[in-house]
This record gives sequence, structure tokens and C-alpha cells, in this order.
Amino acid sequence: MVVINNTLARGIVALCLLLPLAAAAEVLQPDRLDVMYHSYDGGGATIDGPSVLVRKNVADTVSVSGGYYVDMVSSASIDVLATASEYSEKRTEYSVGLDYLHDKTLMSLGYTESTESDYEAETISAGISQTFFGDLTTLSMGLSFGDNAVGVNGNDDFAASAKNYRYKLSLSQVLSKSLIAVFSAESIVDEGFLNNPYRQVRYKDTSVPRGYSYQSEVYPLTRNSDAFSVRGIYYLPWRASVRADARYHDDSWGISASNIELRYLHTIGEEWLLEAKYRAYTQSEADFYSDLFPYRDAQNFLARDKELSEFSSDSFGLGATYTLPERWLSVFEKGTVNLYWDHFQFDYDNFRNVLDTEAPVGEEELYAFDANVIRLYFSFWY
Repeated sequence: MVVINNTLARGIVALCLLLPLAAAAEVLQPDRLDVMYHSYDGGGATIDGPSVLVRKNVADTVSVSGGYYVDMVSSASIDVLATASEYSEKRTEYSVGLDYLHDKTLMSLGYTESTESDYEAETISAGISQTFFGDLTTLSMGLSFGDNAVGVNGNDDFAASAKNYRYKLSLSQVLSKSLIAVFSAESIVDEGFLNNPYRQVRYKDTSVPRGYSYQSEVYPLTRNSDAFSVRGIYYLPWRASVRADARYHDDSWGISASNIELRYLHTIGEEWLLEAKYRAYTQSEADFYSDLFPYRDAQNFLARDKELSEFSSDSFGLGATYTLPERWLSVFEKGTVNLYWDHFQFDYDNFRNVLDTEAPVGEEELYAFDANVIRLYFSFWY
């Protein structure tokens, strides 16, 4: 189950794919083709695959887009090795989008569908943005609805569903010729089967030699999350820019999280754009999380997902974009080659490595791991 078992890994890849947000007059994005290979390797899991995105304008007011994205997963993570064996999985995603520009208003619709052997997801999204005050201010609003079907490999009798609703509001403001500020607020409502049907929690059990046994996780059927972020982009006089981001998250499961990110972009000549960034993230544990419960059915809700524990992470990334010479292009107006690498370090404060069989139960070493994300893609404008 790629979507559930590798939520953190896939979230890291998605985070790395985010593009900088800037305030500007509303215009349709240009005709463009992007072909990418992405790779994640860390914590015993590897995820890689291709991605293609095509965008085409119709007249001057309509833009259509289509995307194809594949995750090939091989996982021997600590969660898997604790109660199961290594597995392989494939997730395929298709997406279509439509943008309509009317004067200074941009309206968008999108549909995404992903499938794998035990999980199917559909998401419908809509958004609208409007510029004001001489194109110095941009107000954007968006919403999406996701409908997901959850299954279990080898158990045809198991069937569950999960739905999510996402609402977002963003305000971008040009403060000076060199400084742009962006404020965003987001609210998410999740309902239905929200845990992993494969994952288990452990509890003390003196009747077995290892001193503990396992039982299935039990999560609440709802989760409400709110997030707020502030971003500043400052353009430097030597054709470079600095970007700073700060984000805070809080949800009904008791998790509070915050992260900051600093990014520097620098141009060299007309061909090269270099990037360096640093990100720090911390979060508290969920109210119903425990690495080791005192006994079976110790409480109504039970979780031992390390992504619901208390942990912190630091990441550092480097990237380069090279603009291809025009003589190399016959069909396209412009082309770039882009290579980005991000390194993540995760340190868990109350999730222990159960593979450490030498330590007493509940005193195993705390878990930590590194991960690397690589993205190589080609972009062509036509």
C-alpha cells in the first residue's frame, strides 16, 4: 500500500516538487512539457519512477494540462520488518487540469486518480485567484475533495473508505520592487478509515519470550487539521534571491508541528541557476500514540506509527538548472535540464527500534534514519 505505508516518503517527494510561489499579474502558464525521473531512498524504503506533465493553451484564455506519475516501491522499512516481510508495490497516477483566464481572474479545475493493488484515490479540486491594486496583490482560494477506497492484499472481505476535504486561502503582496510576501491558511478535514490496515501496535506481554505482542492499530474516524504559513522572497541586485518560509500545523489528534526553510538561488551567466536550501521540522506526538502500551486494548485508540510520534528532521538540498542553447532545439522555443538533490535526517524521540533485540523491552535504541531524494527532469517550452 504505497499511499498509506509510505506516507512520509511520498510526502517528502511531494515537498521537494513544490515550486516557488510569487505574486504577479494573473496569466496563463506557457505551453510546456516536463519529463522527470524521481528517486527516494531512506529508512529501508526505495521509491522511484517517471513523471510526465504537458500543458497547452487554447487561444489566450484557456489552458489544459495532463499528467502521468508512477511510484515503484520496494520497502523493508522498520515497520515492515517488525511484523512482516519486504514487499514491492506500484502506484500509478493520472491527472487533468483546466485553467480559464478572464481579465484579472484565473479559475482552475483539476482531477486526479491514482491506483494500486489495495488503494484507490480520486481527488477533485477547484481554485480561483484575483489580482488587485495594479497587480500588486493576489488573493487565491482553493478547495478539493478526495474519495479513497482502502483494501487489504490477500483479504477480499476487507473494504473501507476515507474522505478528505481541503480548503486553502492565500494572499500575496508585492511590498517593494525587491520583496514579495505570501500568507497562506489551510484547513483539512479527514473522515473514515484513516489508519493503516497492516500496521500494528505493541503491548507488554510477559507470556511470550520477547516480552511484548502486537495488535492492530485503531484510529479515530475524523481528523481536523489547520496550518498557517508565511513566506518572503527577496530579490538581490546581483541576479539572486533569498526565500524564507515558516509554517505551523495543529490538528485534533494533538499533533503540533512547525518548520522553517531558507533557500538561496543564484544565476551564473544566462545558462545556469543554482540553488541551496535548508529546512528544519519538529512535531509533537498524537494523543493516542505510544511506542509500547502497558497491556492489550489499553485505550480506545491505539497508534504506533512513527509519523505520529514526537520527532524532528533536518534537510539540506542543492539544485542546478541549465538552459539549453537554442541551437540544440529545433522544435521547442526553450529547454532546460534540472537536477536536484535533497538529504533528510530524521530523529525520533519516542519511537524505538524493535530490531534491537539485545536491549530490554521498552529500552531499545531510539530510531533514526537518513533519506535522499533525487529529481532529474527536462522542461521544454513550445
